[in-house]
Amino acid sequence: MADMNRREILGLLALTPLTTALNWSPEAVSRAKAVAAQALVKPAAFELKFFTPQEFETVKVLADLIIPKDERSGSATEAGAPEFIDYILSEYPDNQVAVRGGLAWLDNEMRDRTGGKTFIAATPAQQTALLDDLAFPAKAKPEHSQGAEFFSRFRDMTASAFFSSKMGVADLQYMGNTFVTQWDGCPPAALAKLGVNY
Repeated sequence: MADMNRREILGLLALTPLTTALNWSPEAVSRAKAVAAQALVKPAAFELKFFTPQEFETVKVLADLIIPKDERSGSATEAGAPEFIDYILSEYPDNQVAVRGGLAWLDNEMRDRTGGKTFIAATPAQQTALLDDLAFPAKAKPEHSQGAEFFSRFRDMTASAFFSSKMGVADLQYMGNTFVTQWDGCPPAALAKLGVNY
């Protein structure tokens, strides 16, 4: 533990929910982060390890619907989340069937809704409507239970990949390693947003 610096420790803490939920080791997560970072530096050098090219296109669209680009930061794809997920799934085969099956479920459900379009061929409104039906597993219709379970897992993977990236950490506006001369407590705006006060 003495060889780890504070940044590495915080990076591992950010990934704790994902590593726990999917039974990933911290070493595998570190390797995945390195692969995703390398893919951002040299996109042409990235080679898929698990997804087919068609699946990877769906993964990119789905990841960007989960974490789109906004005024504060880029999208999940711009942060390297799809590459991170591809690498992790190549290292942990136990999760492959669930994710591959979930992507197939999305395409099949979209075909049923649109008369033959795959998820990535559908309009953004159609994509969002389908994801809205899956977003809250407890409220999903019984026939959508498998899709809702997949989407919940995939959303967790995307968020963990994004918020462990350099872009995601910047999006959190984390101010660690900054000397604080005086602690004035939680900012009033944050207290108001939470509906609490001192």
